[in-house]
This record gives sequence, structure tokens and C-alpha cells, in this order.
Amino acid sequence: MTDEPPLRRRAAESRTGNEPHQSPSAAPEPVDAGPEPTVDGPVPLTAPREGTPEPVTTEAGLAEVVARFAAGTGPVALDAERASGYRYSQRAYLVQLRRAGAGTALVDPLPLPDLSSLDAAIADAEWVLHAASQDLTCLAEVGLRPRRLFDTELAARLAGFERVGLAALTEQLLGFSLEKHHSAADWSSRPLPESWLTYAALDVEMLTDLRDVLDAELARQGKSAWAAEEFAALVRSVDRPPRVRAEPWRRTSGIHRVRGARAQARIRALWYARDQIASRRDAAPGRVLPDSAIVAAAELDPKDEKTLLTLPGFGGRSVRRLARTWLAALDDARQLPDDALPVTPVVEGPPPPHRWAERDPVAAGRLARCREVVVRIAGEHTLPPENLIAPDSIRRLAWTPPAEVTEATVAETLRGFGAREWQLALLVADLTAALAGPAPAA
Repeated sequence: MTDEPPLRRRAAESRTGNEPHQSPSAAPEPVDAGPEPTVDGPVPLTAPREGTPEPVTTEAGLAEVVARFAAGTGPVALDAERASGYRYSQRAYLVQLRRAGAGTALVDPLPLPDLSSLDAAIADAEWVLHAASQDLTCLAEVGLRPRRLFDTELAARLAGFERVGLAALTEQLLGFSLEKHHSAADWSSRPLPESWLTYAALDVEMLTDLRDVLDAELARQGKSAWAAEEFAALVRSVDRPPRVRAEPWRRTSGIHRVRGARAQARIRALWYARDQIASRRDAAPGRVLPDSAIVAAAELDPKDEKTLLTLPGFGGRSVRRLARTWLAALDDARQLPDDALPVTPVVEGPPPPHRWAERDPVAAGRLARCREVVVRIAGEHTLPPENLIAPDSIRRLAWTPPAEVTEATVAETLRGFGAREWQLALLVADLTAALAGPAPAA
């Protein structure tokens, strides 16, 4: 539990005539769900408790934050703001923290790229994040690595809530509304407007309150141990090397319209030309050249600048300045020998599920039975099926089951795919029966 007086409780006490709020109507019914919204709706949360802090940009300022947070108590709420859609990298451009006894701090990692001193100050605390998997990598890049964490989004999923965004949970469980209109802002810009800083501070204002409510709800449902396993897996993921996607150019939006290996080579050449420029500029690739422009050029294969610039997506000034780069990439693809053209990649693992019936009807039957098991057990425990077990794990298990199907071999197979022990305890017996075949008719 946090040592900070819950904001939801203090706000409720400040308003007269408010009786204790009953839990949200959506199942499950959480405990201590905060003040009841007024007839006009939830209470807007527009400013942090102690006001909006100035971003910390100096070593002296960082040392002061380190001392404050080392002296604080209870969990530490953290968040990070990136500039997705604007920058090539996924680095953090602002780090927000809050702890009882320390207040809120906003740290600018541009002038302060090494926050290991802050990491050491809060190393023993539980870190509270929302959708932690989105921020753990960029936090690690600046030296912040949790040893224990509580993910409020994942906790809400395990508790069976349908709406698990931070604003939705804050409104439903605490009775306050958060504005999210700066979530897609360009956080790499400087100076950051006051309204953006307020938004950023409010993102950690409620996290420990939300953590306490969700922790109590998980305990009420008997899911605390499940959550602990999931949170521990997230902590371990910080040190896992990033997955390198093979042939990333194949994810170009609209590539399915481009037929033929030579045209695919044009997409590949343009994609890598764009990627080099985007990386050098630290700009989002789509801001250098849209996917739609790559597809249009791959389809038409323009040979000169005049024709190229008539295509959709090539009209902008910055794109036009790079016309020779795009034409050179297209010419490179044109000159490739046939044996250097893209070939259909060998897919590791099972094929797409819609192909199973024609490829292997027996495996298709196994998959259908295994999916029925997952959906049924997830429903019994008020869980999203994808949080009960990763869909890819079920596909792999059904496509290539163990040579000898027993509960032990099924458990070992799923464990190899990353399944946690609580998941195995719920699923293994029924999945083993599903793999063995349909129950005989009565």
C-alpha cells in the first residue's frame, strides 16, 4: 500500500453530501472504487496536487530529485513520454515520477541521459506503471530498470475489466477524469508547453491510488499470485534482447496490392532508402516518405523525376528534394538479377489459421478444440483469452503437439513458449484432453 493519502478519499471528504460510492456496474465489482461521480459526471482532474513542476534539466536538479525520492516511502509511480510518429527512435523525451513524501518530478532525459543515480535511489521500491511493456525499453535506455513492478493495465485485464486505458480506469475506479489529448504530441519539441507538462504530471498523479484499488480487487478474486507472476515476467523482459524482425520492409502498408517479385524489389529498395534517411534524421519513416508513396512508385516504376513527382505522396517539398534518391533506389531494383529478387519467405511455425483446414484437417480440429478450452476457461475466470494464454502458443501447440501427449509434455511445451505456472495450472489438463481428440459420443 502507498503511504500517500489517497486522492480519491481526500477529494470525497472535501465534497459535502457524498455518500460512499458503490462499485462500477461492469463486472467485476472492485472494492473501494472512489467517490461517486456527480450528476455531471466524473470530477475533472486538471492540476497536480502540488502544482505542475518544472522539468529537471541539470545535474544539480537531478541530485535534488534523487535525494527526495530516496527519502520518500512506498511505491514509485513512473511514466515516460516518447515521440512516436515524429521520431525514428523510441527513446524517452520526458520521465515522470511520483512517490509519497517526494511529490512529483519531471525529468528531461535530453540533457540528462543517464538516470542511474535515480534508479539506485528507488531500486528497492515497487514501481507502478501503466502498460509497462510500452515504456520499459525506453526507461532502461536512460538507466531505469525495475526490480519489482505493478502494471495497472495488466492488473485490470487480469481482474476482468473491459476498459483498461488509464483514463477509463481512473474514471471508473477513482471517480476522476483525465484528459488524454496530448498523448500523441511531439514530446521531442522544446520548450514543452505548460499544458503538456500538466498532462504529463497527471499521468502519475493517480497511479498509486489506482494500484491500491486494483491490488485489492485482484486479492478479492484470488488472482494476486497470477499478477505477481505476470509482473515478474515483465521485469525479466527488460534484459531480453530486442526481437529483430526479418525483412521489415514486408510490413509496408498496402504491400498486398503489389504483385510480382520485381515490384516487391522496388518496395524493398525504397523502404531501405527511406529507412537510412529516417535514421539519419531521427524522423519517423512515414514523415520522410509515406508507405502509400512507396506502393505507388513500386506499381508504376517511374523512370524520370517528372513522372515520379506526379505520384501520390511525392508532392511535398522535402520528398521532392530527395527525388534522385528515390529514382536511384528504383533503378537499383531494376538492375537486380532474377536470383537476387525477393522470394516468398519461409514461415517458421504454423501457417495462418484459415489455411489449416486445407493443409492439415486433423491439426485444424486440434486447434478448434484447444481454442474452445481457452475461451471457456477464460470466461470462467473473467479473463481475456489472450491474457490466459498467448494465442500463438496455442497455435504452435495444436500444429505440432508433443510426440507423446501427456499433461507433463503439454506443460513443458507451453512452458517453452513462455507460459507462466498459473496459466499451466488452469489449462494443461483440459488442453491435454483436447489434443488427444474429441470425446467419444455418448
